[in-house]
Formats: sequence, structure tokens, C-alpha cells
Amino acid sequence: MECKKAITKADIEFCKEAILEFRSNLDRKKVVDQVFQMIAHEGFELAFIPDANNTKAAAFIGYRKLNMLRTGPIIYVDDLFTFTESRGKGYAGALLDYVNGQAINEGINSIHLDSGYALHTAHRLYLNKGYYLACNHFAKTTN
Repeated sequence: MECKKAITKADIEFCKEAILEFRSNLDRKKVVDQVFQMIAHEGFELAFIPDANNTKAAAFIGYRKLNMLRTGPIIYVDDLFTFTESRGKGYAGALLDYVNGQAINEGINSIHLDSGYALHTAHRLYLNKGYYLACNHFAKTTN
């Protein structure tokens, strides 16, 4: 299966339904421009695997390269999603492998991601791919 990197607005449009299924808080009319701006100005990268009919993305991964004092250079995975009907076909694992290849090619020694507590199937995939539980993530809203 081929992982493709989204570069153009047409590529992002191809991924739009998957992005909106995963991140339902996003504005349908603005999401393509938002992702395009993230790619152009924030170092965000988007890779995807087309569905069997090549009509939309069956799965996607969004990630960025960061350089942190605590870790040095890392890749941080923002998003990883596969449509329900495409699960169990290895798409998420292939996308994680794609990002791992990017890290190796660029001399980046670690990949990080956050995952919700109840996402046990995802956790099993991450553990099987060699990820480990490194810390708890805390967040605070600024009202």
C-alpha cells in the first residue's frame, strides 16, 4: 500500500472527509485552507492512503517536526485516523511506518504522540509498533 504526502489543496481536499470525520470541530468550508496554511507556514505534514476506489483518503496521519530542549529533534504526530470501513487493513500501521521512515531519513531519534485514555485498540497498535508510555500530558484552558 502506498502512503502519499499531501502537498496541494487538491491533495488536502482528497483527505477532507477523513479529516472532518476525525476532527468534527473543524469548519467544513475552511478546513482545506486551514490545513494548507499549516503545511505552508507551520511545518505540518499530511500523509494518506487512498481508499480502494481512489475516491478519498481511507486513512491519514498529520505530523510535524519539533526541536525541544527536553528531547532534541522529534516528530510529533498530531492526528492518525482510519475510516471504520477501512480498519483492520494495516493502514494506520503503514502510516506510522511512513513517519518512522521520515524520522530515520532525517536523523530524528524519536516520535511522540498523545492518545486518549479509552483508545485501547490504538494503544495496542502503538505498543506493537515499539512506542511506550513516556508521560502523562496535562492541558489547561485559558478562560
